[in-house]
Amino acid sequence: MNKQIQKPHPLPLLAPQSPSSQPWDSLCGTPSWALSWLLAAQHILVLASLLCVSHLLLLCSLPPGGLSYPPGQLLASSFFSCGLSTAMQTWMGSRLPLVQAPSFEFLIPALALTSQKPYQVTWAPANNSDVLSPCVGTGCPSLGSWDDSLREVSGAVLISGLLQGILGLLGGPGRLFLHFGPLVLAPSLAVVGLSAHKEIALFCSANWGLALLPILLMVVCSQHLGSCLLPLCPLRTPVPPTHTYIPVFRLFSVLFPVICVWMLSALLGLSFTPQELSSPNFNPWLWLPHPGGWGWPRLTLRGLAAGTTMALAASTSSLCCYALCGRLLQLTPPPSHACSRGLGFEGLGSLLAGLLGSPLGIASSFPNVGTISLTQAGSHRVARLVSLLCIGLGLSPRLAQTLTTIPLPVHGAVLGVNQAVILSTGFSYFYSTDIDSGRNVFIVGFVIFMALLLPRWLQEAPILNTGWGPVDVLLGAFLAEPVLLAGLLSFFLENTIPGEWLRAQWEWELRKAALEYELPAPLKNLYSLLPWPLRGFCSSPEAPEDEEQGPAEPLETLDLLPSPEQR
Repeated sequence: MNKQIQKPHPLPLLAPQSPSSQPWDSLCGTPSWALSWLLAAQHILVLASLLCVSHLLLLCSLPPGGLSYPPGQLLASSFFSCGLSTAMQTWMGSRLPLVQAPSFEFLIPALALTSQKPYQVTWAPANNSDVLSPCVGTGCPSLGSWDDSLREVSGAVLISGLLQGILGLLGGPGRLFLHFGPLVLAPSLAVVGLSAHKEIALFCSANWGLALLPILLMVVCSQHLGSCLLPLCPLRTPVPPTHTYIPVFRLFSVLFPVICVWMLSALLGLSFTPQELSSPNFNPWLWLPHPGGWGWPRLTLRGLAAGTTMALAASTSSLCCYALCGRLLQLTPPPSHACSRGLGFEGLGSLLAGLLGSPLGIASSFPNVGTISLTQAGSHRVARLVSLLCIGLGLSPRLAQTLTTIPLPVHGAVLGVNQAVILSTGFSYFYSTDIDSGRNVFIVGFVIFMALLLPRWLQEAPILNTGWGPVDVLLGAFLAEPVLLAGLLSFFLENTIPGEWLRAQWEWELRKAALEYELPAPLKNLYSLLPWPLRGFCSSPEAPEDEEQGPAEPLETLDLLPSPEQR
C-alpha cells in the first residue's frame, strides 16, 4: 500500500499579517516615497560594503604596481553596471526586488586568474627529469601592470556574461531549478553564509572594537527594539490614518548603526581607508562610464577558463538567491521562466560590466537579501530607487569615492551580520524535508563539510600545477568555489541516493503560475514574437493556473471511481 504524501506547507519566516496591520508590516508592502528613499540608501551602504571589500581583495592580489586612473572611477563603473542590472532585473528579469552586485562567486575565479605565475622548466638531478617550478628572478616574463591584469579579468567577466546570457536564453537553468529541492537549497545557502567568514574576520580584525559596535547596534535595533513603534508620516493606504506608527529601529537596523559608527570614527580621527582604494589622483565630479574607457577587455584562454567558472558559480548562486528571496516575500518559488529571465539579464549585466572595464560581474546580492530579512522590508519601489542611486554614484566618481571612507571594520560587520542571516534562513529549508531520515542527514552534513573543506585543502596544499595556465585556472577556480561545489554535490547525492523526498510537490509548487513573476502586458506581447527556443522567458499557456491542476496525490481519486456495488 502506497504511503500518502502530504503537500508540505511552507514555513513562513514572518508572522502572518493581520487585517489591521500596516502595509509595511509585510515584506510585499509598498512604503511611502520618503521611507523608500531611506531604505534604498540603506541598501546602498550594504552594496558599498560588498563592492569595497571585493575590489580591495582583488587589488591586493595583484603584483606590485598601481592603476593609471583613480580607483574611484573603477568603483563608479561597478556602481553604474549594478544600477543598470538592478533596473533590468526588477522590470524584465525575475521580477523579484533583488539588488544586483558583484558576488564572491566572481571574486574567486578572478583571484585564481590574477595569482597565476609563469612557470619555467628546471632540471631535477634527483630523478633525472625536467620539472615545472614557479619562475622567479629578473629573467622571468613580467606579469604586467594592474591595468593589464584588470583588463584580463574584465575579459573573463565578459565571457561569463555571454555564457550566462546564452544559458538563460535557452532556458536550461530554469528547467534545472525544478530539481533544486530543499536538500539542494538548504546546504547551498548554509555554505553561502559560511564561505566568507575568513574575509569578514580579516576586515573586522583591523579594529575589533569598531567592528563589534555596529554588530551590537544592529542586533539591538533589529531584535530588541524591533517592536518599538514611532510616529512618522502616513504611508500610502486607502484611507490615510491620523497617526502612523512604524518600527523605525527595525526598518533601519543597518542604516542607523553604519551612520553612527561612521560619524564616530570621523570625530575620533580614525581612518581605515586602504592604500589600494585611496585616490591620490583627482576624481571628477561627473564622468560617464563608457566601453574602452581605460582599455578594452583582453580575451585569453585563461580568461575563458575563469569566465566559464564564473558563469556556472554565479548561476548556481543566483538560483539559490531567487528561491530565498521568494521565500522571504512569502511567495511561491519562482517558476522556470522567471529563473531563465533572471539569469539571462544577469548575463547581460555582466556583459555590460565587462565592457565598462569592471573587474567583477553581476549577480543577485545575498547581503542585500539578508538586509531584507533583517529589516523585514522589501518592495519593487525600493529596488528601483537603489538602481537610480547606483547610476547616480556611477556618474560621479568623487561621490563613489566617499563611500571608501567608511571604516573597513564597519564593512566587515555589515557583511558578517547579513551572512549570518542568510545562514539561518537557509536552515529553514530543513523543515520542508524529513530531517530525521538518515539519508537526508548524510546529504546535508556531507555537502556542507566537503564544500568548505575542498577549497581550504587546495589553498593549503596546491597540487593542481599542470604547467598549462588555462587548465590550472579552470581547476583552481572550479574547486575553490564552495557554493558551486555545494550545489553540484547536493544535486548529485539527492538524485542518486535512493530514498523518498517530495519531488512531485516541489515541481508542482514551481509550476504553479504566480502573478508576481509575470511580465507586464507590453513586454509579454513583445516576448511572444521571439523564436520558439527563446520563449522560455514567458509562462507557457499550458502551465497550470490553479491548484486543481497540480499532480494528484496517491489514493486521491479513488472516491471518483464507481464502487463494485454500483457497477
